[in-house]
Amino acid sequence: MQVILLSDQRHLGTRGQVVEVKPGFARNFLLPHGLALEATPGNLKFVEQHRAKIDAAHLREKAAAEQFAAQLAGLRLTIAKRVGETETLYGSVTATEIAERLAEKGLEVDRRRIDLEGGIKTLGDHPVRIDLHAEVDAEITVTVVPEE
Repeated sequence: MQVILLSDQRHLGTRGQVVEVKPGFARNFLLPHGLALEATPGNLKFVEQHRAKIDAAHLREKAAAEQFAAQLAGLRLTIAKRVGETETLYGSVTATEIAERLAEKGLEVDRRRIDLEGGIKTLGDHPVRIDLHAEVDAEITVTVVPEE
């Protein structure tokens, strides 16, 4: 089934793009959540007429994401966690904990945009990628130290 994306989707494409997806994914997720429109001739014509507005909004969002990425560049967060005798963590560092630490510094980031790539389960420095926009990523360093 072909749909027109109304917002950037990480693994599908960008706003205004026509993509082929499975019918169930479109019917049960994309269409009800307002993330896409069915690619009918009328909808395609509507999107083409509004392409300039869509592209301008995309550029504004990208510029804002690049500016926010500049604020995050080189940022280091320290998180204290309980550790065992062999210096292994009880549990792991979660995206929610990282988002809370960023919020304490005045930087609001949705926890779903934080990519931990398998989790943080050891002490030390760990690079963490934050997806700010379809074309803009930021990387911060999370240092995990033993809780005292």
